[in-house]
Amino acid sequence: MLNTLKQLFGFGPKVDYNQLLKQGAIILDVRSKGEYQGGHIKGSTNIPVDTLSSNLGRLKDKNKPIITCCASGMRSASAKRILKSKGYNVVHNGGAWNSLQNKIHQ
Repeated sequence: MLNTLKQLFGFGPKVDYNQLLKQGAIILDVRSKGEYQGGHIKGSTNIPVDTLSSNLGRLKDKNKPIITCCASGMRSASAKRILKSKGYNVVHNGGAWNSLQNKIHQ
């Protein structure tokens, strides 16, 4: 149970986000449109978590890596859970967008 919680909230094994990006990963920012417009990772896709289920058509390839992010990591954890339940195979919770941006050294 503890390992499941750790993985759900992104505290599992260290993820090499740069390697995922080299493999064509999508950075999915699940904050509101207004939050996204206030600052985001260049090249990221914005689909607010509350509209994610109705916008899955924008994420066509279920085998393409997806890195979710938001303001703190809570909504991105929810987004990861939604995506996994819909059959997306490689989904990582990147946590807070500004922290993720520092990790990927853009």
